[in-house]
Amino acid sequence: MSRLLAPCFLALLLAACQSSPPAAEPQAAAPSGPPPNFVVIVVDDMRFDEMGVAGHPILETPNIDALAAHGANFTRAFHAVPLCSPNRASILTGQYPSTHGIIDNVTRSRTSHLLQTFPRTLHENGYETGFLGKWHMGNDPTPRPGFDEWVSIPGQGRTHDPELFENGEITVVQGYITDIFTDRAVSFIERERDKPFCLYIGHKAVHPDIQQLDDGSVSKDSYLGFRPAPRHLGKYDDKTFPQRENVRTWPTELPGKPAIHRALERKHSDEIKEMFADGSAFVDTQETMRRRAEMILSIDEGLGRIVEALEKTGELDNTVIIFTSDNGYWYDEHALTNERRLPYEESIRTPLVIRAPGMASPGKEIGQLVSSVDLAATILDMAGAPMGDHVQGSSLAPLLRGRADGWRDSVLVEFYTYELPMPWLLDMDYRAVRTERYKYIHWMRHPDENEMYDLESDPYELENRIDDPALAGVKAELQAELKRLTLEAMGLH
Repeated sequence: MSRLLAPCFLALLLAACQSSPPAAEPQAAAPSGPPPNFVVIVVDDMRFDEMGVAGHPILETPNIDALAAHGANFTRAFHAVPLCSPNRASILTGQYPSTHGIIDNVTRSRTSHLLQTFPRTLHENGYETGFLGKWHMGNDPTPRPGFDEWVSIPGQGRTHDPELFENGEITVVQGYITDIFTDRAVSFIERERDKPFCLYIGHKAVHPDIQQLDDGSVSKDSYLGFRPAPRHLGKYDDKTFPQRENVRTWPTELPGKPAIHRALERKHSDEIKEMFADGSAFVDTQETMRRRAEMILSIDEGLGRIVEALEKTGELDNTVIIFTSDNGYWYDEHALTNERRLPYEESIRTPLVIRAPGMASPGKEIGQLVSSVDLAATILDMAGAPMGDHVQGSSLAPLLRGRADGWRDSVLVEFYTYELPMPWLLDMDYRAVRTERYKYIHWMRHPDENEMYDLESDPYELENRIDDPALAGVKAELQAELKRLTLEAMGLH
């Protein structure tokens, strides 16, 4: 932990000790009826705007849109950390990375066995539990505690004819990985049982195929790209996908973003280009957008099959379905491609759709600030299961019921860099606070290059207002809030 508490940040932490504690956030009352089932779907790398209900003009996601039409769409949902392994741990535990200890994508099999996940708590309280998909916290094939059914993949896995870890046995299954997970999800749902169930599905899609080594590294020729199911390949070939107003082509000026500019200079150096001669760091954006959109088709189809299975078994109206992602993605915004780790909106915002029968009115849009750490708290709350002090998030049940009084007015995003696989980002550790209007980014190793944005007047984060005297008071408030949230995340407040 000493590495994380860089000297430049110690003063910030110590000053925070004088902050007053926050008001308790609301928790819903325990349910009075039978405990609900849960189906939690976590897509890999899916952006907040990659679905029809979010206004995308090309992507076809009828089943995701139908889920939102029968439930609630959270329009200001954020990742506690925009990176696969640590955010999956945050979703499962309700904790920030600085507490649960999964701070990067390095193999952490042993640590992941120790996590107090919400499925583990549900299992201890009478639920049948299943895990399908990408665990991504180590390549250990043994089932993690708290799951009756365990089907995972080694590391990133592969999209076609994948190797699976099935309840501790290693098998190779023919077919497309999203369809395989959907088949097993339907089978799990249709089993006869006399208890409620929780099924967690961690899709590999929309991640590219990368042959990753055991230590998390990649080698030349390891990048195979985005690979849709054969039935979907080429569907969007005649489409030109729209891009956001902050798209830039390197080389370019990035006013107010010296830390990012320096990282991109490193990325485009001859040394890095040679290291990534496989092409994984330098991709054609329109081609990427088309192939990723085609991969999302199989996810959407799979969701439709899951809903059909729930309806067939008579469990649909007693099942909470949560659909979300583990981090965003870049399509050349701020000249960034593939570095989803960084603290701008395209990376830290997440799709979040929840169908909770009897709670949210159909088609409800919820604009409060919510975080991936809230999902574990929400599920435990709805199940009437004990929520230990280790859970740092807050239940979303009150928001689903239309009660927003006392809800938070800021969210924390944190990220710690590590050695692999993107060496140009090695010194880009940060913590950021996002409010409804503003964002403040503290670069832990470059505190003189911090950033602040007024998202109301500048939604694409093009003008850094950190030194604007007109916003000096706002800056001080955001700094104080970041101190408070940081201590809370680290369990020190």
